[in-house]
Amino acid sequence: MLPIPYRIKAKRIEAPNVATLYLEPRGNEQLAPAKPGQFNMLYCFGIGEIPISYSDVDTSTNIIPHTIRGVGAVSRALLQTKKGDIIGLRGPYGSHWPIEEGFGRDIVVIAGGIGLVPLRPLIHLIATQRNKINNAVIFYGARSPKDILFKKEFTRLERNLKLEVIVDIATDGWMGNVGVVTSLLSKASANYNDSIAFVCGPEIMMRFAIEKLIALGQTPNNIFLSMERNMKCAIGHCGHCMFGSHFVCKDGPVFRYSDVEEFFVVREF
Repeated sequence: MLPIPYRIKAKRIEAPNVATLYLEPRGNEQLAPAKPGQFNMLYCFGIGEIPISYSDVDTSTNIIPHTIRGVGAVSRALLQTKKGDIIGLRGPYGSHWPIEEGFGRDIVVIAGGIGLVPLRPLIHLIATQRNKINNAVIFYGARSPKDILFKKEFTRLERNLKLEVIVDIATDGWMGNVGVVTSLLSKASANYNDSIAFVCGPEIMMRFAIEKLIALGQTPNNIFLSMERNMKCAIGHCGHCMFGSHFVCKDGPVFRYSDVEEFFVVREF
C-alpha cells in the first residue's frame, strides 16, 4: 500500500516536544474512516515511516489529527514540519477499542503520558454515548503539569465524565494530585467487579495498573490495553512487532488482556 499525500492544515503545540498535526488530503484520494484505537503509518519523505495512533476520530470531516512526541529521527522530523508541508499516510490499521463492551456497565480509562493519545478518541466517544454507560471514570497521569496533554478539553469532558489527573512531579501552582496514576484507582466509585477497563501508557505503568485493577476485583477478560511497539510494515509481514504469537500491527494494537497475559508478565519480553 503506497502512502497517500496529506497536507498539514494546522499544527498545535500540546506540551514540550509534543505537537498535533491536522492533516487534510492533498488530492481526491484519502484514507478510509478509522475507529478509536487504530493507527496510521506516517511517512516523512526521505527519512522514514512510523506508526502513530489517531488522536481523534471525527467522521464529519476529512481532517485527521495525529499527536506526536519527538523520540526518534522520524518523529523529530515530523515535529519540525510546518503548515503546508506534505507527508504520506497509509492506514488505518489495527484493532480498535470495543466501547460496546462497556454499555450498561461502568467504564474505567487509565492513561499514562503520551498514552492518552490513543485513548482520546475513545474518551470523546464515551462522552457522546454517556447515556449507554453507568459510571465513567478517567485516570490520567503525566510527568509534570507542563506535560499534561489536551488540558483545554478537561472542563468540557468533566460535564459528562469523572476525570482525575495526577502528576509525578509537582511545580509551583499545582494544587492537584501528586504520585503515580495507579494510586488513584482505589478512589474510584467504579464497580470493578462489573466494569470494563481501557489502559494505555508505558508498559511498566500498564503492568502495575493491571495488577491494581485485578486486586480491586476486575477480571482479566474485562481489561483492554493498547500496545504500540516497534511496528514497521503494519501488515504483519516483517515480524518486527511480534508479541508471542501475535503481530501487534495486525492483531493489535488493542488487545484483551487475557489474550496476551502470558506474554505481558514476562520481564523484558
